Amino acid sequence: MDKEISQFPHSKRHAYLGRNLLSGLFFGLGLAAFIDETVFHQLLHWHHFYDKSTTTIGLVSDGLFHAFSWFATIASLFILADLRHKQFFWLKRWWGGVFLGSGGFQLYDGIIQHKIMRIHQIRYVENIFLYDLIWNITAVILILIGIFFIKSTKKEFHRFEGEVIDEK
Repeated sequence: MDKEISQFPHSKRHAYLGRNLLSGLFFGLGLAAFIDETVFHQLLHWHHFYDKSTTTIGLVSDGLFHAFSWFATIASLFILADLRHKQFFWLKRWWGGVFLGSGGFQLYDGIIQHKIMRIHQIRYVENIFLYDLIWNITAVILILIGIFFIKSTKKEFHRFEGEVIDEK
């Protein structure tokens, strides 16, 4: 059940804003990594997490990558369970974290891992530019959606607290 900010006890409202966001970030990161691993690594066989060695090393790197995404997801769910137990879960802020975490992971993957570290590409084809463009534009869109949700919850929080904030 999503609670409005006005339903949180006054003394603890501010302390739990970050925990809602952190849980969403971890979940978004784990979700994006899981989708990447499942779709691009396992189903389409476009690449491994680490493609600069043998297929065996690539498969081991995929397993470690999958474990990382699973741990991030589990960590997020522990934080989420605690927030729900304490009745401080704010769904809208959590979704902001999910979108920001997913987009952040995808942009990191697209720029750092694909282009700077060159540990793998999205797909090994002659003209990779279109794949990179779609990958990174999708990441930026996810990040912008996350920022929108996060900013709107921050505005709601400050409005409820009676604070005047800059609406820029």
